[in-house]
Amino acid sequence: MSSVLSDTALIFGRYARQTLRSKVQMLFGVLMPLLYLLFFGPLLTKLPLASEGSSWQVLVPGLLLQLALFGASFCGFAIILEKQYGVVERMRVTPVSRLALLLGRVLRDTVLLTFQAGLLVLVALVMGLRAPFGGILIGFAFVAATAVALSSLSYALALKVASPQEFGPVVNAATMPTMLLSGLMLPMALAPGWLDVLSRFMPLRHLVDGVRAAYVGDYIGTPVLYGALTAAGLAAVAAAVCTRAFREAAA
Repeated sequence: MSSVLSDTALIFGRYARQTLRSKVQMLFGVLMPLLYLLFFGPLLTKLPLASEGSSWQVLVPGLLLQLALFGASFCGFAIILEKQYGVVERMRVTPVSRLALLLGRVLRDTVLLTFQAGLLVLVALVMGLRAPFGGILIGFAFVAATAVALSSLSYALALKVASPQEFGPVVNAATMPTMLLSGLMLPMALAPGWLDVLSRFMPLRHLVDGVRAAYVGDYIGTPVLYGALTAAGLAAVAAAVCTRAFREAAA
């Protein structure tokens, strides 16, 4: 275990230094949710989107999960390029734990996306968001869990495909329906009955509902509980899938 932890720290440090050298990478990922916040949020300020809380307490949780969804889902592009340039092959011949090769990357992605989520919340507070501190922390925890799950799945897919041209369409085909059916922009309670029922089969919907409940101070209600269980389950399953993909690729 100590070897895995030290190897994970080594891999995390390598990719963290790369990220710190690229200020564009650190800030560009938050651009799309930030544009939604700046230009879409003011349109909703007077609309009764939920029985409790303001429109900001509905929109911001959705934007946080949107940030995690798109930011983590496209992480696999990096490992495709590393495969093409032989970086992955060189890492495989080192004594570094195969599990650490995954955990170091995923930890870097999780830290980066949580940092970007913090920037988004700061801007939202300036624009009028009012949410309890505990709810904001729960939102960050859900972002981190989503980042772990989706970045792991993204890396697993990237190990299976040969080029970015194969990777991109698959990710787009998965992320767009997820965004539309999870109620990231508007609560699915506003949707027709059939669409609301369909969206309940989308795991991310439960995370969004959980963060929205936390943002109005409901920390121990059913939405937060379902969201936490869903997030933990997704992260565990995705980590197992990606670990297996790394081991098969190494074999």
